[in-house]
Amino acid sequence: MRARPAVRLLRLGRLPYAESLAAQERCVGRQRAAGPGAAGWLLLSEPAGPVYTRGLRGGPDPAAEERRLRALGAEFRRAARGGLLTFHGPGQLLAYPVLDLRRLGLSLRAYVGALEAAALGLCRRLGLPAARALPPPYTGVWLRGRKLCAVGVHCGRHITSHGLALNCCTDLTWFDHIVPCGLEGTGVTSLSEELQRHVTVDEITEPFLDAFEEVFQCTLTSHEESIG
Repeated sequence: MRARPAVRLLRLGRLPYAESLAAQERCVGRQRAAGPGAAGWLLLSEPAGPVYTRGLRGGPDPAAEERRLRALGAEFRRAARGGLLTFHGPGQLLAYPVLDLRRLGLSLRAYVGALEAAALGLCRRLGLPAARALPPPYTGVWLRGRKLCAVGVHCGRHITSHGLALNCCTDLTWFDHIVPCGLEGTGVTSLSEELQRHVTVDEITEPFLDAFEEVFQCTLTSHEESIG
């Protein structure tokens, strides 16, 4: 019986989005240097403030769009991930796995499906069995036609980065100023809206980690060492 791969869990807590990206890049560098047999990483964080991020596909006038969104009081960041424009902010769980897909034996499409399955596993644990993953371009997890969890990944030399953003108690009005992920006519939702109570990132972290271990058939080990 093959041993379950180890994945080091790094809990970053609430911090600026730029700092979570920097931590992710350091983990990517370590993973590449360590080779395909090395344990991967799972970084968890919650954005400290509102930030709009644009993926690798830009819009017709990205500079004007950036000025408009910054004028709302949010940061604006370009991210090396798939997908278009989305929002990150307080009350949202960011889960960024840094994994070698060769070690897991997964294609990139299967990996995206596994991320969706982890979010769906959390939804089942919370009593939301109606949550669904839909085919592209509707990547992510949806409830009643509204997106609960966005998925946007990058993979370079078999190493993954970025991942998923799950709305827990996010202020959803920030999404009113954009077309999330470029999908016209769709809305967004949160666990708090669906469960009709205040659901924090801290509350759902452990059940999410259980679902992640179940889907990826891995063992998460807490990592306290500085990666700076």
